Amino acid sequence: MEKLIVSAAITGSTTVPSQTPHLPITPKQIAVESARAAESGAAVAHIHARDSKTGAPTSSLEIFEEIINRIKDKSNIIINTTTGGGVGMSIEERVAVVARFKPEMASFNMGSINFGLFPVARKIKEFKYPWEKKYLESTKDFVFRNTFFDLEHICQTMKNNKVKPELEMYDVGQLYNAAYLLKEKFLDPPLHMQYVMGVLGGIGATLNDLMYMKETSDRLYGKDKYTWSVIGVGYPREFHLAAQTIMMGGHVRVGLEDNIYISKGVLTESNAQLVEKVVRIARELDREIASPDEARKILGLK
Repeated sequence: MEKLIVSAAITGSTTVPSQTPHLPITPKQIAVESARAAESGAAVAHIHARDSKTGAPTSSLEIFEEIINRIKDKSNIIINTTTGGGVGMSIEERVAVVARFKPEMASFNMGSINFGLFPVARKIKEFKYPWEKKYLESTKDFVFRNTFFDLEHICQTMKNNKVKPELEMYDVGQLYNAAYLLKEKFLDPPLHMQYVMGVLGGIGATLNDLMYMKETSDRLYGKDKYTWSVIGVGYPREFHLAAQTIMMGGHVRVGLEDNIYISKGVLTESNAQLVEKVVRIARELDREIASPDEARKILGLK
């Protein structure tokens, strides 16, 4: 098997500050968390930006610039910027970071879905910031838009800037969307995809769902003709799916964007803790961990 590429989704746009006091918000906090994740075994840092005063997701290129520069000063980790952005951001806002900074990788969502965060609002007794409750509850009437027009636009932006797309697959139909884009030469092989499992509105996070995604990918693209990674959203799914994926030869993502618990009822204190746990699981299963430079070779990055 290839060495395991561990990605750390450092802050995201779906976790709100009221869920955990350990969510990194400022550029300095995000950079420190990225460096600590790298020291713990992560090869990739998946980056969103936050407003330093309120913790709200932002598309500010100035904040992205500070985050990226701070990470590069501290670590050799691969920087993978979002093009998913946050609730309510336009496609232009979401993709601007790619054209401006030309990162080695960027996430690329493969289709429109209902994206429900609203059940989280019911679990929070007291909100730290006024925007959080409205942000979460608004997703009951929210479609995460990624039309074919949007997909072609992002494909072209990625190509023009020589950025490797990480194809985010929230459901099996999105595998077919990517196959269409590949056939029409909007995407170049080999593809790197990430199954995002457990979002309300997308595919579930069971082992059966994972096997179905993998079998469909093999049929569409050819077995061993692509690289793949898995996100299990929430606890304990993050680690259950990670263990199965490690045994199957795929790669994994952990991080505070996807899961805030290190064990049942216990908040993780950092992204590094989540990375360390999945690295322990991998080593128990005799899977070696890829360094950032080894991951660059596996993924064919610039």
